[in-house]
Amino acid sequence: MSESSKTEAFYKKLKEQLYDTSSWPSEYLYKFIIKSDAFKKNTIEHIFDNMGAVIQTTESKNGNYISVSVNVEMKDPETVIVKYKEVAEKVEGVISL
Repeated sequence: MSESSKTEAFYKKLKEQLYDTSSWPSEYLYKFIIKSDAFKKNTIEHIFDNMGAVIQTTESKNGNYISVSVNVEMKDPETVIVKYKEVAEKVEGVISL
């Protein structure tokens, strides 16, 4: 199975789980880990700009990584996945939790 099809299978399963476990619109908590890089952090913040998102960042103990938590009201699971894909496309090396 190619990496692309694994990714699509993951998003399909996530969408099903989100429909099963939440009523929409709903608040959704994104969590990302990035290497300490102000540009990457700002890019994530910009992706969620003007959405009423509450964004919290925490630097790792050694300062090598930044955890970015984004709590935001989302319309439906499709829009949740669109944002995951946008972050993955624009922020190199991001880890989505």
